[in-house]
Amino acid sequence: MSHAPASAPVVRPEARKEPGEVFGPGFTLFADMLLVGLLTAVACLPVVTAPAAFAAASASLRESAASGVQVRLGAYAGHLRARSTPRGLAAGLLPPAVAALLLLDHAAVRAGLPGSAVAAPALLLLALGAAVVGLRATALAAPGTLSAREALLRSCADPRGSALLAGALVLAALLVWSMPLLVPLLPGPLAFAATVMEVRYEAGRGAE
Repeated sequence: MSHAPASAPVVRPEARKEPGEVFGPGFTLFADMLLVGLLTAVACLPVVTAPAAFAAASASLRESAASGVQVRLGAYAGHLRARSTPRGLAAGLLPPAVAALLLLDHAAVRAGLPGSAVAAPALLLLALGAAVVGLRATALAAPGTLSAREALLRSCADPRGSALLAGALVLAALLVWSMPLLVPLLPGPLAFAATVMEVRYEAGRGAE
């Protein structure tokens, strides 16, 4: 008596992923990034809420990737409330402080003060590095975690990911300079880039 060969398990199209793909085709990337970008831009308006807003964006993207459900306003608001801790709001004072430092540096360069030609690019590189570490800090998986130390360690341990994230920041700055109307949409791709870097870093550590 012959037996029919067992059929191979059927893999649903939405479950397939290309090699190296993080979110899979079921992740509605464009729509989610647009919504997350707009929500994060609005949440950043008080300035001190910027780290919590980016952390909420990253958490929303992680949740959407895990469940396959599109980002919702209520889910984002819940993540934002969970991350609006005193520590997170205090971290929100750093971006305006860095911006003020860059403005002072620009004023020094225009005034032709001694050493300004060297200090200007050094401060720009320092600001770019701080932005990379800050973005990685907001993309950490643990709720309520905004650890600059952990983000700095990960940035150093993953130079390739940090370089890609720095490139994304430079591109965002160029877009702001050339097309200021895109500003409300840029937080989405930046949060996505930081989240991808962290997801890949965590997967790499888990495989060791």
